[in-house]
Amino acid sequence: MNLLAKIFRTRTSRIAAAALLLLAWDQVSKVLVLRFLPVLWDEQIVIPGFFKVVHWENTGAAWSLFTGNNTFLVIVAVIALVILFLGRHHFDSRSRLGQLALGLIFGGITGNLIDRIRVGHVIDFIRFYRPQAGGSEIGFPAFNLADSGICIGVGLIFILTWRNEQPVKPAGLPQ
Repeated sequence: MNLLAKIFRTRTSRIAAAALLLLAWDQVSKVLVLRFLPVLWDEQIVIPGFFKVVHWENTGAAWSLFTGNNTFLVIVAVIALVILFLGRHHFDSRSRLGQLALGLIFGGITGNLIDRIRVGHVIDFIRFYRPQAGGSEIGFPAFNLADSGICIGVGLIFILTWRNEQPVKPAGLPQ
């Protein structure tokens, strides 16, 4: 049996592999942002009027909710990881797609948790926007690869749950 087959032999190892891959990709991307955009609020336009790479800090959660509560969010992240790990069998972890979803969620939570512990905030750098009259911008809040992994993983869990639900047929009706 080759090495890859051994690594991907169990559900847990496939979940861990997806988590570690996202975690590595997330942390490397953040190091690159800090290297090439070292000053806070720096930005590099990639597609004018649509997409730029920025260097933003976020001490809150999604859309800057709970801003300034980094310690609280560290505790929430650790609790979420423990609950997800212990309850992973309640999700569709039998399928490869379910394993990928859980891996993305674990990797994303861990990536942002590392930032919170290491530098005291999450490093966000992906920004979609539209210029407005007068020089202002309207856009989606900046995010990172860990955030993307969490969102994609949760979305996959919802889809898998919806797809796997069997409709309940009322008793007494013809089948």
